Amino acid sequence: MLLVLPLLLWLPLAAPPPAAATPQPVKSGVAEPSAPTNEQEEDPQASEELEEMRALEEVALDPGAHPSAAVLRSVRRLGMGNPLKDRIEDGFEEDPLRDDTPPRELGPIADVLKFDVARVAGEYDIPVEMQPLVAQYVRFFQGPGRKWFCKWLSRSTRYIPVMTPLLEAQGVPRDTVYLAMIESGFSPQAYSWARAAGPWQFISATGKHYGLKQDFWVDERLDFVKSTLAAGRYLKHLREGLGHWYLAWAGYNAGGERIRRVIQKKGTRNFWEISDGHGLAKETRHYVPKLIAAALVAKHPKAFGFAPDEFDYEPAATFDEVKLADPTDLEVVATAAGVPLDDVRGLNPELKRWCTPPASAALPYVLRIPSGTLARFTTNFANIAPRERLTFKVHRIRRGDTLSQLGRAYHTPPEAILQLNKLRDGRLLKVNTDLVIPVQPGLNTPADDSGMVAALEKRATPPGTSGRKRVTYNVKAGDSLWNLSLRFHCTVEELQRWNHLSRKGKGLKAGAALVAWAGPGTSVPLENRGGTLVAARKPRSTLARHSLAAGETLWSVAQAYGVTVDELKRWNHIPNERSVRLGQELKVTPP
Repeated sequence: MLLVLPLLLWLPLAAPPPAAATPQPVKSGVAEPSAPTNEQEEDPQASEELEEMRALEEVALDPGAHPSAAVLRSVRRLGMGNPLKDRIEDGFEEDPLRDDTPPRELGPIADVLKFDVARVAGEYDIPVEMQPLVAQYVRFFQGPGRKWFCKWLSRSTRYIPVMTPLLEAQGVPRDTVYLAMIESGFSPQAYSWARAAGPWQFISATGKHYGLKQDFWVDERLDFVKSTLAAGRYLKHLREGLGHWYLAWAGYNAGGERIRRVIQKKGTRNFWEISDGHGLAKETRHYVPKLIAAALVAKHPKAFGFAPDEFDYEPAATFDEVKLADPTDLEVVATAAGVPLDDVRGLNPELKRWCTPPASAALPYVLRIPSGTLARFTTNFANIAPRERLTFKVHRIRRGDTLSQLGRAYHTPPEAILQLNKLRDGRLLKVNTDLVIPVQPGLNTPADDSGMVAALEKRATPPGTSGRKRVTYNVKAGDSLWNLSLRFHCTVEELQRWNHLSRKGKGLKAGAALVAWAGPGTSVPLENRGGTLVAARKPRSTLARHSLAAGETLWSVAQAYGVTVDELKRWNHIPNERSVRLGQELKVTPP
């Protein structure tokens, strides 16, 4: 019978570390001041996974509120004792979820609450026991949360082989790795509402306290190696201070100091006793049972009613490391290694830019590349001239710098600088901050505006757009995200994400350049301008003049009419871009 339990908030909360002799950075319900800017986009799908699971928990727990799966399935159909089955299974690697000792085979478990956990306790190096809340979470994973649990368990095999030895080296039980499952679903790109980030969901302050760098170039909270080492140190510190792993897990969620106060108030270190009644928030009371349930089901999915074909286990993340003494474009790295760019980015999720950070021979940046590609990378990379390894420059903004000045100095369209740094307006430049500027190799050669934009757009391809055509569309008066989504066969949410527009739809201005990845069936006439597909306009002869609207620039007008900025200046006797004014009528065809 389903137990009636209150809603569990799925994600940890964040709070500043207490000022004590032995600092205990914790998580609280106070969100960070603002979302990160000028950085790699978080993965909306990964964050939506967590949000959907939270919603499912609310419904379910509070009624008021290496071989493919197909191959494994075929082998099992051969039947027990079949010599061919034995020979095939002997040739397979161990199940990706196993350690040295494989989990014992269990028969179907009909009544979860009555299951004798002692039968499998020896397979875990964390304490496991059956409690009503544990049983309830097992049922939740079997029912409403089944889809996401299958997805997260499938993803777990990419990271568990990397994470468990790191935890063990920190003196933390290997099976503590399932804490990363309930925190993030093993997604490096997951963000919580409180801006906790990465597979172990560190908030900024706690991450910095445990050595995770967060700057213009990297966010090490997202790195599955560095964040695991930090989580191991944090959990070990909590265990030493609180006396039991259950309490350490609760402290990871609520903060060690909060758990210590409850222990003192109730006079016991028994988690089940201190979680009974008042003292702990609901999400903390549920946190430990959920972790135990995740560990039980993860090692015995068949016994708990999951079929093998429900999982599509990902291969373990294996990699080689290279030391880079200079900032290097990731596309150059991928080309030299002979692998897709996404493979390089997937192994280095901490990188917030499309290039590696500044480095030196004495302090190189260590980059991961797919395992087995080191020799090919070393040979090919040595043949690439140093000036061709980076197509971005870093500029430290000084007082008086303007976007147009920087564009002229680096032979780069100002719009390209804004796009790369995810800035909406040149007025957002801040003194003493770094700006990444796209450049073509050899700054002495004047840049071709359209070619530069095309090269930038090639790098800025978001996930999930494979097979679609990238289109640049200049917004007209009366356009809305809804009618544009119908035109380009995509969703409103995709247009918002691709163009960094707010969820309320603000920011759509007439004359602005909108980016869309047109879906199948789109019948918009396209023109190729400098390597970029642009939604076709009316013939130039019918639009001889254009009135400059709010938000428009000479560059955006030039793009709309297929001319250059220099031509607009010459035809309209414009000495510089600062001299144009709102409402000015421009000649957009040759005199």
